[in-house]
Order: sequence, then structure tokens, then C-alpha cells
Amino acid sequence: MTESVNSVSPSLDHEANPDRDRLESASEIFRMLSDPTRLHLLWILAQGPSDVTALTELSGASRTAVSQHLAKLRFTGMVDTTRDGRRVVYQIVDGHLARLVREGFNYADHRVTGEPSHR
Repeated sequence: MTESVNSVSPSLDHEANPDRDRLESASEIFRMLSDPTRLHLLWILAQGPSDVTALTELSGASRTAVSQHLAKLRFTGMVDTTRDGRRVVYQIVDGHLARLVREGFNYADHRVTGEPSHR
């Protein structure tokens, strides 16, 4: 059975040489990750969906700051929301992004602890 163009399953590896659009898109992602509060929120959301109250408690940031950062993350399409009654629940939109955030922290852990890097 052959797959149609519309039913191609997403791949985990994209090894093609990046064109200008991909370089710009990746740069925007890294700009969003460059803020410690946003990065922390994404790390929390990489563990599972959460609401603003929990994100505020877990990140240690003010509710206002968390809300502002979540708005930026929503605007760039990195998180989305669902409603659970009156609660708005945030979730990271993509497994690639969750893995990128986790790998960033894995790399940082090696740098902070001095543990040898993986080759």
C-alpha cells in the first residue's frame, strides 16, 4: 500500500541541508528559547500540560510574567491551549520542540556538572 502525500507520517529526522525558510524558522525558535523564564515554562510543559497557576508555582515567576511569556509562546505557535471548565490548560505543541528543550537541559547539565559529553 502506498501513502498519499496527505497521509505521510511525520519523521523524527530531517537531514536535508536547511534552506533560508528553515534557517529563519529555527532562529525564531532559538530566540524564543533564549529567555530563561520561557525556557523553564517550556521545560515544565515538556513534562505534560499545565495551567497558569501550576506554571507560576513551578517556575517561581510572577503570574503576570508567566502570562506574558505564555502569550508569546502561543503567538509563535510553540504552545496551545484547551479549556477544562474555567481553567485554561497549556501544552507544548510538538514532540520535536519537547525533545529540543530536554536536550538543551541535558547539554546544560553536562556543562554545569563537568560530566563528559557524548560523542
